[in-house]
Amino acid sequence: MLKNINPLLSGELLNVLRTMGHGDDIALVDRNFPATSIANGKPVIRLDGSSVNDAAAAILSVLPLDSFVAHPVKRMEVVGEDSSLIPEVQQEMATLLKTLEGDNDSAKMESLERFAFYEAAKQAFAVVVTGEARGYGCFLLKKGVIFS
Repeated sequence: MLKNINPLLSGELLNVLRTMGHGDDIALVDRNFPATSIANGKPVIRLDGSSVNDAAAAILSVLPLDSFVAHPVKRMEVVGEDSSLIPEVQQEMATLLKTLEGDNDSAKMESLERFAFYEAAKQAFAVVVTGEARGYGCFLLKKGVIFS
C-alpha cells in the first residue's frame, strides 16, 4: 500500500499511466466492451470490482488531461440515438470532470459513434476494463503534460 494513492491504482495500472506519453489515450470501459480484441496485444487491466466513474476518479487523481486538444475525453454514443443523448453513466463522468477540471475544455466530452469509438480505442495505449454494468460506460482519456 502507498499513502495517498487510490487503492484502485494497482502497480500495473500505475506503470501504464507513468509509461504513457503526452497525447496517448487510455480506454476506460464497461464490462461489456470487447477489450482483449480491441487491445490486440496492448495491456488490458481489469478493475472488475469498480464502477467506471470510481476508476476514472482514481486515474484522474494522477493523470493530467491534455490541455492542447479541445476534448481530451471522448465517450461512446448510444447506438441509434441522437449524439446529444447522454446516458446516466456518462452524465456522472461529466460531473466528475467538471469537479476535477472546472469549467475549462478538459471538462467537456466529445462523442464518437460506436464503431468510430472502437477504431479510436484500437489506438489506445491500454484498455482498463471496469465492472461497470451500465451500458455506454466507455471513455477515452488523453494524457496531457505537467508543467511544473
